[in-house]
Amino acid sequence: MDNKLSVLEDTIGIPFKDKQLLQNVFVHRSYLNEHRTFELPSNEKFEFLGDSVLSLATSIYLYHNYPHLGEGDYTDIKASIVRTESLADAAQTLNLGDYLLLSHGEEKGGGRTKINILADAFEALIAAIFIDQGFEKAFAFIEKNLFKDKLDHIVKNKLYLSPKSHLQEITQAQFKNLPTYEIVESTGPEHKKSFTVAVFVNNNKLAEATGKSKKQAEENAAQIALEKLLK
Repeated sequence: MDNKLSVLEDTIGIPFKDKQLLQNVFVHRSYLNEHRTFELPSNEKFEFLGDSVLSLATSIYLYHNYPHLGEGDYTDIKASIVRTESLADAAQTLNLGDYLLLSHGEEKGGGRTKINILADAFEALIAAIFIDQGFEKAFAFIEKNLFKDKLDHIVKNKLYLSPKSHLQEITQAQFKNLPTYEIVESTGPEHKKSFTVAVFVNNNKLAEATGKSKKQAEENAAQIALEKLLK
């Protein structure tokens, strides 16, 4: 095993029984195009398994820690925490990019910092821990490196809600009324229209925004309104 990987073992506090499992986490498919006799396959199957383990761990964590929330909330929170950007952030914190085996082309293209590659490596690492150590260790790793602080922050600030849903909650609490949306302008040809939408509460205009669809324009307007109201 690469000596560098022992540093990772120390960082995550998990000494692997099967060192090849850990090495396999970082074999990107591009590397195999240039090293066809390399003894390990790509990390794609690990990434697939890790995604499933992560999904189960997230569901268990939400069920035990946020019993007051509904199923719909769980779905939205889960989507927020397991999105590619969140996983890539966790991977960067652990410096997983340093351990990747990439092709020369992928290396030159900045593969070590690409969010998709980093997110896949994080999920692959979850799978390797699960295979080598069992679900409890994998769960503890996810809780420490992904859930801690970040998930609580998402729930506390309701960041899992869409801007429109969040604004609706805020306006109901502050103004005892729901927001309404009006199209101010639509421009461009039918196949490439742009919409400008304003959002109002109690006939007071809170914000205005543009989007490529009415829905997107409404969400953008709601986001701007939220930023004003939550200052």
